[in-house]
Amino acid sequence: MRSVLLALAASLALSLPAKADDVTVAVTAIVEHPALDAARKGVLDALTAAGYKEGENLKFVFESAQGNPATAAQIARQFAGDEPNVIVPISTPSAQAVVSSTRDIPVVFTAVSDPLGAQLVKNMDKPGGNVTGLSDMSPVAEHLALIKEILPDVKTIGYLYNSGEANSVSLLAVLQAEAEKAGLKVVESAATKSAEVQGAARALVGRADAIYIPTDNTIISALEGAVAVAEESKLPLFTADTDSVSRGSIAALGFNYYDVGKQTGEIVVRVLKGENPGDIAVKTAAGSDLVVNKAAAQKMGVTLPESVLSRANKVIE
Repeated sequence: MRSVLLALAASLALSLPAKADDVTVAVTAIVEHPALDAARKGVLDALTAAGYKEGENLKFVFESAQGNPATAAQIARQFAGDEPNVIVPISTPSAQAVVSSTRDIPVVFTAVSDPLGAQLVKNMDKPGGNVTGLSDMSPVAEHLALIKEILPDVKTIGYLYNSGEANSVSLLAVLQAEAEKAGLKVVESAATKSAEVQGAARALVGRADAIYIPTDNTIISALEGAVAVAEESKLPLFTADTDSVSRGSIAALGFNYYDVGKQTGEIVVRVLKGENPGDIAVKTAAGSDLVVNKAAAQKMGVTLPESVLSRANKVIE
């Protein structure tokens, strides 16, 4: 009888899914705003779906640098000392800080537009070392096409960005190249911290026909200041980040950052299961949503064409 019970127990054990080992995943972001928060939630949900459950076999640690690069470096050093199983830096500044702090702990970055330009990896297909991740390089040519569709008479694009963020500097070069192809001129206005965003937006009044904000964490964290200037001056404002549309941007064509987080989390799971991050190609985020805000457009003196409204994934009234 005992042998039968043992055999039954062994058979039952074999039929059960393997239990994920206890792991620690440490996540950091340069700042907290809806897009980066959504990415973090996506990472956690992907881990949960793979059997890593917070409070059971997963310790999920998060630290925000609150927009301060020095704090980002401090967090990176702290995480390196804590030796988690994987570190997930969200945003270019946080990724640069983490990659500079460890060559041993696996790093899976996300929400980084230009991993090569930011010197996080030397090769997208074979990153090598302890680093891989997900790029969210914006479809800039499509953004300009959308702006021209909404504003047929547009001639000059005002680029509002943090000149100290490598991500935004890389995107400026892309924007300038694509704008030239589209017959548009680009004027720049920089803010190196959130308190400067409103003033930088005001500096574009009279110099640009529209404001374009990239996936810049400094600017997006203080977006309301730029929106106030845009509404007051009837200067149409567009973003690359779809989560910013509900906060007052007219429109955005971009990624759903929760999905970006889930795609990143799937890479983290591969690393937790034993793959070497340096052997995993850096991926570019999949998916592109069009989100428009009719109320914001009206406040900035813009009427959204039916061609845009009819294909939008989401219309905010």
